[in-house]
Amino acid sequence: MSLNVTVDAGVAVATLNRPDAMNAFDPELRAELQGFWTRIDEDDDIHVVILTGAGDRAFCAGADLKKTMPPPTSQASAAFGPGSTDHLLAGLSTDKPLIAAINGFAIGGGLEIALATDIRIAAEHAKFGLTEAKIGSIPGAGGTQMLPRVVGRSMAMQMMLTGELIDAEAALACGLVSEVMPLAQLMHRAREIAAAIAANAPLSVRAIKRLVNRSADLSLETGMELERFVWGLLRDSEDRIEGRKAFQEKRPPRYQGR
Repeated sequence: MSLNVTVDAGVAVATLNRPDAMNAFDPELRAELQGFWTRIDEDDDIHVVILTGAGDRAFCAGADLKKTMPPPTSQASAAFGPGSTDHLLAGLSTDKPLIAAINGFAIGGGLEIALATDIRIAAEHAKFGLTEAKIGSIPGAGGTQMLPRVVGRSMAMQMMLTGELIDAEAALACGLVSEVMPLAQLMHRAREIAAAIAANAPLSVRAIKRLVNRSADLSLETGMELERFVWGLLRDSEDRIEGRKAFQEKRPPRYQGR
């Protein structure tokens, strides 16, 4: 298997496991990733996901160009015909939080995977880039849409039009990642963040993520109205009552997602 997945205490750790190829995805790993994207929502044991790469060189270096062949069907068939799509992020639509622990190069589709997560932390030696213009292509898994929303138009355009890489400190400065640390601390910190999220009320966590994601398409006034509506939905949930009881009784809450 090119994707190793473990689940413990509500936290799934998915490791791209092709270290000899800098965890670049070939057709097999792409298919495994798409299967995992679907599993995230279907598996009730998963509350939070950590994505990382094997080894200490790369999170994911994008598509393995040595194994990337033309698709067997036309783009029109993929877009409008029956069957599945080969889009890298197909099926990755979840309210469960995703954390990227970026342990090295995150290039091309590797950076696009990271951009699709909610929290990104990086090792000090990590490098980031969307280099597709250098090989006569464009970012095809959401890069042109997600990167400007994360780092702003000017920085995104500079990265994509030049194809140049930026280092971890530059990524931190522009908001591409939220924390930078030595590699030895990376997975410990990722698990620490994931555990803190998994300990919270799952309905609240998922509602927050959905509201934040929807906010990009809404005016502030409409977003505030939607936020108030969702607050009302959660007001009488069993978990909200449990949270208050646990606080009063000075004990950890026992959330059930109800």
